[in-house]
Amino acid sequence: MILSSALQAIGLFIATNIDDIIVLSLFFARGAGQRGTTARILAGQYLGFVGILGAAVLVSLGAGAFLPPEVIPYFGLIPLGLGLWAAWQAWRGDDDDDAKIEGKNVAVWTVAGVTFANGGDNIGVYVPVFLNVGPGAVVAYCIVFLVLVAGLVGLAKFVATRRPIAEILERWEHILFPIVLIGLGAFILISGGAFGL
Repeated sequence: MILSSALQAIGLFIATNIDDIIVLSLFFARGAGQRGTTARILAGQYLGFVGILGAAVLVSLGAGAFLPPEVIPYFGLIPLGLGLWAAWQAWRGDDDDDAKIEGKNVAVWTVAGVTFANGGDNIGVYVPVFLNVGPGAVVAYCIVFLVLVAGLVGLAKFVATRRPIAEILERWEHILFPIVLIGLGAFILISGGAFGL
C-alpha cells in the first residue's frame, strides 16, 4: 500500500512538474556565475511548492472559501508581470553583455512566485487525488513531492549546465526568460478562463 502510494505520488509529480525543468533551467542560466544561485533557486522552488501543497490540502479539506477555484487562474499575473519586467529591462539595455557573462542575482521570491503561479494545474490535479485518499496517504504524497523537488532542481541544473544547452541559454536567456514567463502567465490566465478569456 505504501509503495503503491509512493509510486503514484512519483508519477503524479512528474506529470505535473515536468514543465518546471525549462523554467528552472532559465533561472540557472540567469544566475550563472553568481554565488548561491543553486541555494536561492532551491529555496524558492521549495517555498513555491509548499504554497502549492498548502493550497491543495486546504482546498481538499473543505477550505474552498479560502481559495476558490476561480481565483487560481489569476496567479498567472505573477509570471506575466515578472516576464514583462524582464522584457522591459532587456529592452532598456539593462541586460548588457557584461551582465550576461557575470550572471544576475536570482531572487528566492521570484522563483517562489513563478513556481506558485505555475502550480494552478498542480492544485487542480492534487485536490481530487487528496479527496480520494486518506489523510495518511496525503501526508505520504506531500513527503514524496517534497523529496522530489530537490531532484527536479538538480535535473534542471544538470540540463542548464550541459555545454550546448548552456551556450544556447547564455546567448538567448535575456530573450527566452521574459518570453517563457509571459507565455506561462498568459497560458495560466487563458486556460483558467481569467477575465472571461
